[in-house]
Amino acid sequence: MKNLILIGMPGTGKSAVGKALAERLGYTFLDVDDVIRERTGKTLKELLLEMGVDEFVVLEGKIGESLDLHDTVIATGGSMVLSGGAMDHLRKNGVAVWLETPLREIEGRMPEDLWDRGIAAPRDMTIREIYRQRESMYAKYADVIVASQEGEDATACQVEQVMRTAGMSLRE
Repeated sequence: MKNLILIGMPGTGKSAVGKALAERLGYTFLDVDDVIRERTGKTLKELLLEMGVDEFVVLEGKIGESLDLHDTVIATGGSMVLSGGAMDHLRKNGVAVWLETPLREIEGRMPEDLWDRGIAAPRDMTIREIYRQRESMYAKYADVIVASQEGEDATACQVEQVMRTAGMSLRE
């Protein structure tokens, strides 16, 4: 069966929605940020400080390309869309869902120092600038776009409803 790949900005709730979706679908849940921490033994912030943004994005992409999963809801890091190879690999056996969240909501969820959150972007970039940089990449890789709802369960239900309406099935 196909995977469900959640993409979108940091702070859109990919992890929380992903867990709710996995439970609803009877799927496994995987957070790519957790895989990065497990494989490196370091936090995202530590990796960004040590490697810099460009090397971190390469590492994230390699990890994305190494995943061979089935029946899994995958919460990607917000910067995964910067790795075309990883996105192409993940989409071979999955449906990419862009959790689109209004910028004002994302801004309200972010700490002042974005690196504290482990966001892969130059330190002087604002969340608004990061959104503008990545928005076209989310659109490029999204098979489905879902507007985030209030609460992860409502968003998970919305994802299922949008996929049904679009005639998309994860069962193959």
